[in-house]
Amino acid sequence: MVSTKNFLTLEDAKLVAAAAEAEALRNNWPVVIAIVDEGGHLIYLQRLDNTQIGSVDVAIQKARSAIAFRRPTKILEEQINQGHLRYLGLPGAIPIEGGLPIVFKDQFLGAIGVSGVRSHQDAQIAQAGIDALLPQ
Repeated sequence: MVSTKNFLTLEDAKLVAAAAEAEALRNNWPVVIAIVDEGGHLIYLQRLDNTQIGSVDVAIQKARSAIAFRRPTKILEEQINQGHLRYLGLPGAIPIEGGLPIVFKDQFLGAIGVSGVRSHQDAQIAQAGIDALLPQ
């Protein structure tokens, strides 16, 4: 039996980024939006005007962490906040909210990472991007 595998296309990544950008602009939040594939490889990066350059690497790492651990980076942040400091030693783990995996039909297709404003705002922007691709 041959199985079917879904994957993120460049067009998908642009759609996610456009919706995330719209959410950021609606709130006047300068951010970086990074979309990675299932292997954590960068597909698309967008830095809005006046966004701090430090957010470029942070957004990419949030996306990579979300796909590597197949969970929102908020969960890693919560573990640290609860005193589980061993999570700080996980290779590639970024325990800061704003990275979300992109899941379709129980398949992890990639992830989005956003950085530039407060971490819960980064997550709000990331979720808007995912919602455009995979409406609830």
